[in-house]
Amino acid sequence: MARNRVGRVGEQIKKELSLLIQNEVKDPRIGFVTVTGVDVTNDLSQARVYISVFGDEEKKADSLKGLEKAIGFLRTELGKRMRLRHTPELIFKVDESIEYGSRIEKLLGEITQDEDK
Repeated sequence: MARNRVGRVGEQIKKELSLLIQNEVKDPRIGFVTVTGVDVTNDLSQARVYISVFGDEEKKADSLKGLEKAIGFLRTELGKRMRLRHTPELIFKVDESIEYGSRIEKLLGEITQDEDK
């Protein structure tokens, strides 16, 4: 039962953060950022937010720095929109799974091309 609530809260945080980052955060360092997932602890004290950033390593680092600076604003807005007693602490992590998946797909494509020859 409690795990179900944690999942729902995580999905709601993901949705609200996506909207906030896209529409409300005005930091020029933050590029094209997509929230790919949110893991919330069972006691709802922390939320690990996985983001995907379009661009090179420097752009990822800049976007991460911009988001770290905006944590206070984002937590405040989340608290207003979600009406939780305690808004979780936000921890931003770069999600490498999309790049990893595309790299594997590229390698598999190369293998099938070699087999066709």
